[in-house]
Amino acid sequence: MKKNKKVLTYGTFDLFHIGHLKLLQRAKELGDYLIVGVSTDEFNARKGKKSIIPFEQRAEIIKNIKCVDLVISENNWEQKIEDIKKYDIDVFVMGGDWKGKFDFLKEYCDVVYLERTRGISSTQLKNILKSINVSKEEILKAFEILEQLKKDLL
Repeated sequence: MKKNKKVLTYGTFDLFHIGHLKLLQRAKELGDYLIVGVSTDEFNARKGKKSIIPFEQRAEIIKNIKCVDLVISENNWEQKIEDIKKYDIDVFVMGGDWKGKFDFLKEYCDVVYLERTRGISSTQLKNILKSINVSKEEILKAFEILEQLKKDLL
């Protein structure tokens, strides 16, 4: 049996919530070492998505989660095979809403689709924020204030 079974997953992880955490925790349970690819702002733009939280902050959040061993940037769709080879990945994990879309990776490693946490999603959170009429600038300012409070407490 191989030691240090490596798991790889990708995501945008905007407006980080409990569903993201549970997905990462369950991914880590499939191996010994979890690598998380965080989608860059430029890649999200090409996918037609716009994140509220900038890439650097999203990557920093993921990097500081106990079950995550390494964070890499996701720059394009094509890099998955390269990353699987580069990091000697044993298990590729994605959320259940992607079921079947990455089966072509089965020739390189196991592919597992995990069910999403019900009742929570970044899209849902964004819609709630829109309905309470908060601008992106106000949200970013709130994050700056929280970051300053964190520094003041340290």
